[in-house]
Amino acid sequence: MFALLLISESSGWLDQYFNYPGLEVWKFLNLAIFTAVGVYILRKPISQALLTRGERIQRELATAREEKEAALVKQREAEALLARRDDDIRVILEQANQEAVAEKERLANLAESEIVKLKLQAQREIETAGKLARKSLRQYLAERSVALARDLVRTRMKPEDDKRLVANSIGELRRTRV
Repeated sequence: MFALLLISESSGWLDQYFNYPGLEVWKFLNLAIFTAVGVYILRKPISQALLTRGERIQRELATAREEKEAALVKQREAEALLARRDDDIRVILEQANQEAVAEKERLANLAESEIVKLKLQAQREIETAGKLARKSLRQYLAERSVALARDLVRTRMKPEDDKRLVANSIGELRRTRV
């Protein structure tokens, strides 16, 4: 720096170019020396920090690649599930339709068997009612016949017929005892 000062005092052209107001060369020279000393002193810590930062960035990039690969695997799995979803839905719908048809057939068969049971039961009830009606009719006819016969016998029977019937009945009773 001193050398520049001596040179600048001896020649006028140097003053003209190097001592231009606002563009003094000594300021640039001072800045260059300061920067060189700073770089020399901070070279190791800065390079170490830059290496550390570079390694950290590399690790983060590797982690990001691994996460990306994991995400791609999950995406492929999800796409496979979505692709199978349509098949699964189709299979479920087919099963539901088959079950509905089977249930419809089962209900139709059940209804048919119930109809047959009800027809048989109705037929038995009709037969039973017919038997009861015939029995009731027979009983009524028997009672009515007996009543008519009694009235007929009372109106047409004479005392001699009565005596003869009593005698015949007594005779039959005696024969059965012996």
